[in-house]
Amino acid sequence: MAHALIAGGGIGGLATAVALARCGHRVTVLEREDTFAEIGSGIQLAPNGFHALNLLGVGQDVRDRAVFVDELRLMDGLTSEKIAGMPVRERYRQRFGNPYAVVHRRDLHGPLLSACRASEGIELVASAAVQRYVQNPATVTVTTADGRTFTGDLLVGADGIRSAVRAHLVRDGAPRVCGHTIYRSVIPIEKVPRRLRWNVVTLWAGPAWHFVHYIIGRGEYLNLAATLDDGARESVSGRPVRRAVVLSRFQELGETARLLLELGEHWRQWVLCDRDPVDVWTDGRVALMGDAAHPMLQYAAQGACQALEDAVVLGDVLADATADDVAQRLEEYNAVRRERTARTQLLAREMGTRVYHPAGEEAQARTAMLRSLTEDDLYEKVHWLHGARDFTRSRHP
Repeated sequence: MAHALIAGGGIGGLATAVALARCGHRVTVLEREDTFAEIGSGIQLAPNGFHALNLLGVGQDVRDRAVFVDELRLMDGLTSEKIAGMPVRERYRQRFGNPYAVVHRRDLHGPLLSACRASEGIELVASAAVQRYVQNPATVTVTTADGRTFTGDLLVGADGIRSAVRAHLVRDGAPRVCGHTIYRSVIPIEKVPRRLRWNVVTLWAGPAWHFVHYIIGRGEYLNLAATLDDGARESVSGRPVRRAVVLSRFQELGETARLLLELGEHWRQWVLCDRDPVDVWTDGRVALMGDAAHPMLQYAAQGACQALEDAVVLGDVLADATADDVAQRLEEYNAVRRERTARTQLLAREMGTRVYHPAGEEAQARTAMLRSLTEDDLYEKVHWLHGARDFTRSRHP
């Protein structure tokens, strides 16, 4: 049995804690905030994410809170014409082994937090912002912002895109500001006309902008997210913004989409960031996971799913590890995950440019290409991502 320190009590950190505790390891989760809670809005969960949740023992709890959509639909945001749609009902579920669903972030974080609290092997420590670590051949010790120290056999940096653990391990500076501003709002479903309460993830694409909406919170809320490629260079996270500002930035939206955008209230804005893939995110007894290891843009809707996969693989490679095995097993985890997460990071960037935001002839080519694809063609394109079920296979004998 090993003692694992985890920096970060978000979705990835808690999932890792569950995975390691299920293998018999002792886990201490260090969260920078004064409470373990998840803010934010909606998350899309593909079958690979649900497969990971099943392996973590919380799949059914998340299903009980999820909204299972019928289709992923791409619309022309200017003309309001449908470009393409991928059904995600029974035939999709049979092919990929699990459903496609949308949830509020707290409806994913909550079951993981409950599983941690129910485990005797997991200690949750709030107000413990990890700032740095030091290690020797036998242990790793972290120091928090208030001067406390914690020592264990390994450290997992699950502390997000601005990870303090990554800053010490990779030393690659601040995240890349991609120049896209996203505005988010969550509204009660009662505000939405019944004729527009579609059980569909709908994306309206326009030149250098797009608008997404879908129902979350067991059908009680509509999640709204509007993104503009405005060249923003300042990193912004959750800043309140006036409704009039949001509406003024998406004046080209067609009638139906505009009606939904106008329903939004209490808007907040973020400027999207990611990082280039790196080959190595381990250092002896220390490893990164989730956004600390491979932060990606939203456009492939895989950030949470890839973090969940990381957690499962960490549990798998460390399942029978002793304290002496940790460094070798973490290198194995890195090797197992590196190629798949890098491919997903780059796909997310490409989708933002070539599918969501093209203009003119490039938009026409995008539309023609997607309209030429059959349902089976679409399933084949996402098979490597949504259909993954063997990401737990480790390489040690």
